[in-house]
Amino acid sequence: MTLHSFDQALQLEAAGTNHPDTWLGHTSPDYWNMVGPFGGTTAATALRAILLHPALLGEPIALTVNYAAAVAQGPFTVTAKPVRTNRSTQHWTVELSQADSNGETGVVMTATAVTAARRDTWSQNDTPMPAVTLADASGRLRFSTSAWTNRYDMRPVRGIIPQVWDGSGTDSLTQLWVRDDPPRPLDFPALAAMSDVFYPRVWLRRATRVPAGTVSITTYFHADSQQLAQCGDGFLLG
Repeated sequence: MTLHSFDQALQLEAAGTNHPDTWLGHTSPDYWNMVGPFGGTTAATALRAILLHPALLGEPIALTVNYAAAVAQGPFTVTAKPVRTNRSTQHWTVELSQADSNGETGVVMTATAVTAARRDTWSQNDTPMPAVTLADASGRLRFSTSAWTNRYDMRPVRGIIPQVWDGSGTDSLTQLWVRDDPPRPLDFPALAAMSDVFYPRVWLRRATRVPAGTVSITTYFHADSQQLAQCGDGFLLG
């Protein structure tokens, strides 16, 4: 069975019994961005390392990823450590490191995460589902540049990239339907990656081209694995 391109990009190999917190990986050309991999796959890689850890407690509820430097094309090392385990929650630190052109190893990404054994408890949605057109009624957004954009079927409802850069922006709201291409069942790593498909908000708010890049991103997982599985491989509204 052929692995989905996303799962290929997230493949990690255990570094050995002497390094139980460490995995080895490699960047994927399928998810390449302008100066490095798509940040969403880097975030998903951090989460994948946690999910592979034999000491894992529960499921992800929060993930913060800090992009310290551009990830270079080639191999990398991921270290995921459970720094504190409580009865219901577990706290993690993650580092992704690479050797530079001089052979010196440096950290290019750090992350923190919380996993938890979910309990039956009270919950409530304060924000209703927005009134939007269905995915089938929205045209697919096509890009001619970065490879990673071809790995997602994105169908904007509102707030597409400005067509005219004239400083006339009025808000920063984007709504779009998104799913993997080819379709893939939704899980925690996929959701972490999809959290980063949105282009910089400053472009929309100002309708002005300015240098921009993600330095830190936080994703909260309000759904458990069973709820994610119920989504199947259909579109997700973001």
